[in-house]
Amino acid sequence: MQKKYKFPESYFTFPSHVSLEHLKEVEKQTADVMTPAYIIDEAVLEENLNILKKVKDATGCKILLALKAFSLRASFPLIAKYLDGACASGVFEARLGREDFNKEVHTFSPAFSDKDIKDVIKYSDSVIFNSFAQLHTFGPLVKKAGKQVGLRINPMLSKSPKLLYSPCVAKSRLGVTAEQFKGEDVSLVDGFHFHALCEQDADSLAEVLKKFESDFGKYLPNLKWLNMGGGHHIVRKGYKINLLIKLINNIKSKYGLQVLLEPGEGVVLNAGYLATTVLDIVQNKGNVAIIDASAETHTPDVLGMPYQPCIIDAAKGPLKKYLYRIGGPSCLAGDVMGDYSFDKPLERGQKLLFTDMALYTFVKNTTFNGIPLPNIGILDKKGNYKVVKTFSYKDFVSKL
Repeated sequence: MQKKYKFPESYFTFPSHVSLEHLKEVEKQTADVMTPAYIIDEAVLEENLNILKKVKDATGCKILLALKAFSLRASFPLIAKYLDGACASGVFEARLGREDFNKEVHTFSPAFSDKDIKDVIKYSDSVIFNSFAQLHTFGPLVKKAGKQVGLRINPMLSKSPKLLYSPCVAKSRLGVTAEQFKGEDVSLVDGFHFHALCEQDADSLAEVLKKFESDFGKYLPNLKWLNMGGGHHIVRKGYKINLLIKLINNIKSKYGLQVLLEPGEGVVLNAGYLATTVLDIVQNKGNVAIIDASAETHTPDVLGMPYQPCIIDAAKGPLKKYLYRIGGPSCLAGDVMGDYSFDKPLERGQKLLFTDMALYTFVKNTTFNGIPLPNIGILDKKGNYKVVKTFSYKDFVSKL
């Protein structure tokens, strides 16, 4: 007997507040979109931002957009209405945050070069160093410029579900351990930064925070702020927001610190789609559908994380009648999104809409194999779709 298939698990990577009715409406509104295309759903994005605002209002914390996850300039005016600024991972993101987001910019890198540091300081409100060597070399320049100095801490406890994303493994590049503090001067430091979560709830933060406070609490009374990084899935359905609020308020009141969070995925979760078209269907001990979007080039986290994205009106695996392996047009043999099943057979020319495609997609995509980059468009709250960025052969050849 065929297994019963339920919404919303087959539509979202994580539980979502987005309704089936809304998804069906999005399907209609984007039916004529030229593919492949990333589509940002402003209605869902603003709903996410309102959830984040509730946390800010209840705690007085600052929330920054992590540009490494989402950096669509056309969405910055909306996001900037709700958030306090952006966090950057280097000089180009810092400049983007300063010139386009136009609010606070907090920049961290595992190592800054002599060439980049002046511009990093120019574009940033705080510069966060990854080692005492970098702190002592460049910290005085940051102070001289009237900016704030941060130091990244490695709490040696990560709740990341995957080692690839854990900053606390042996030989990690990221952060200073408690043992490395011995004999070091931290008088230049205005704030600490740690980032040890990945797509997680507030109870994971509670565990990390307990370990962090145990090892580094003695330094906190002399600091101005604590940045608790990203990986907070605040807008996910069922997230323990009240616990997050309690944790923030406790650390604030105990040490008199300004608390910052810097979610990326947690800002745009389920607020985007990848519209694709079935180009061909071939047979090889099963149905294989080739689409005009590529896991290798357009959604690299699918292969790198790895994970299987969701498709509207499809189930993961053989839960429905017609099963297909769906892959992209590149020459990579493993350029596969995954196995999906449908109520009806797929047809050449049929549109498929992947969900949760705002984060870590266009910020990481490539032109491997000369495959064109997808358009980027915004679906506004009235259901109007507008392309905000297109790419051409010039974009491909300019990199070569």
